[in-house]
Amino acid sequence: MINTTYVVIAVAILAVLILAFVVMRRRPAAIERKPAEPYVASRERPYMKRGADGPEGNKVTDEVAAAATDVAGEVLGVDAHGQLGAKPSGPADDLTLLKGVGSKLAARLNELSVTRFAQIAGMNETELAHLDERMGPFRGRLARDRIAEQADYLARGDIESFEEKFGKLGSEN
Repeated sequence: MINTTYVVIAVAILAVLILAFVVMRRRPAAIERKPAEPYVASRERPYMKRGADGPEGNKVTDEVAAAATDVAGEVLGVDAHGQLGAKPSGPADDLTLLKGVGSKLAARLNELSVTRFAQIAGMNETELAHLDERMGPFRGRLARDRIAEQADYLARGDIESFEEKFGKLGSEN
C-alpha cells in the first residue's frame, strides 16, 4: 500500500510539472503582437543597452517554464534544450560574413553559444524562434535578414550560390 501511494504521488507531481510547462511556456506566434520596426541599414544605429538576459530569460514565467522543461527533459530522458546548448568542436566561424550580422550581433550569438554556420543552418523553425526570443535588441533579425538561409550556404561551402543570392562576401553588410 505504501509503494502504491508513492507511485501515485510521483505521477501527480509529474502531471503538475508537465501542466505547468504547457501553460507557462512562451509561444512564438503569440509573443510579438506589434509590427516589427523597419530595418535601417546602418552600422551606427544605436541600440538600447539592456540587461544581459541569461540563457533562460529573466521573467518569473520564463524561469518556471525553463525549470519545468529541465525536469520534463530529465524525466523523459531527452535533451530539452536541443542544439542551442551544444558545444561545437573546432574553431568558430566568422559570423560577420553573414549579410546583416555585424560585430555586436555576432557577439550576442556567441554569448548564446552559437559560433558556427552549421549550428544556425541545422536549426528548425522552433529552435530559430527560441534563439530569436533570446536575441535582446536584435530580436527579429534572424528572420528579416534570412540568417539561417545564408548560414546554410556558408556551412556547405557554397560561396558561389551565396554570392549570387546575397552579394559578394566581404562587401558591406
